[in-house]
Amino acid sequence: MIDINALHKSYGDFEVLKGIDLKVARGEVVCLIGASGSGKSTLLRCVNGLEVYQSGAIHVNGQLVEAERKSIRDIRTKVTMVFQRFNLFPHRTALENVTEGPIHVKGENRREAEAYAMELLERMNLADKAGAYPDRLSGGQQQRVAIARALAMRPEAILFDEPTSALDPELVGEVLNAMRDLAAEGMTMLVVTHEMGFAREVADRVLFMHGGRIIEQGPARELLSNPQHERTRDFLGRILEH
Repeated sequence: MIDINALHKSYGDFEVLKGIDLKVARGEVVCLIGASGSGKSTLLRCVNGLEVYQSGAIHVNGQLVEAERKSIRDIRTKVTMVFQRFNLFPHRTALENVTEGPIHVKGENRREAEAYAMELLERMNLADKAGAYPDRLSGGQQQRVAIARALAMRPEAILFDEPTSALDPELVGEVLNAMRDLAAEGMTMLVVTHEMGFAREVADRVLFMHGGRIIEQGPARELLSNPQHERTRDFLGRILEH
């Protein structure tokens, strides 16, 4: 479903992605791990058309992803993104945040969009928070609203950029549970995460990135239990020590 070939991305003279090749099948859950600055988040932003890449190609269902193309709006409705810092509109309620895309981007009927948004909020155990503004919600609740917002576009895949890293430890579980449910339902997911337990349990594959390259990849349990590359072993050792 997502096909990345020889992808290069630079900021000025600094090359962030150095020839990434990656294919993600429909219904597959792929976790990207690696130290900060390895290019994981930049890769997600390229897939969603939020970053302009210099060379290579990204296709979603055979459709070329380029930030300047008119088709990018359609691609963003098929591949939605959940950010590290929630990115909710502070002046809109939880319900309004979830309906913003369907109504104003996809042109859906407001009544139908609100009915579906309420279904999603209920699914996230947030039906009673529909009228609450973000500053009245915990971090975990805000992130679950963000997941509901992504789902409201009826996407074919969701990109998660370290969705739990800004949360207090006691709130991480509720977000990971929501993501587990999505994976169990067959949602295609590309996830940047430091939650190794989640990756081991839910991911089909884990990819380790270092210095803008995919250094090692394999089945989740196999790679996390028995990494072959020295840099992967060092990274996982430091994670476990921490």
